[in-house]
Amino acid sequence: MPTDDWRQRIVCDPELHHGEPCVRGTRIAVSVLVASLATMSIDELLRQYPQLRREDVHAALFYAAEAAHNTLVA
Repeated sequence: MPTDDWRQRIVCDPELHHGEPCVRGTRIAVSVLVASLATMSIDELLRQYPQLRREDVHAALFYAAEAAHNTLVA
């Protein structure tokens, strides 16, 4: 997956999950996926959320990486 393809899979809609970035077509927040990967594998995550595809998880990680890169931390 090219690194900018996350834009096709991650949405920020004020009407959905309070505008938090989510996987398109779900209410699953990027933050939930990234935090879950701290304690489980992608395969475990996909079993827990069968509506997701591996590309959705990769898109969430690319989104999080870009968001972290563009955020200044004091």
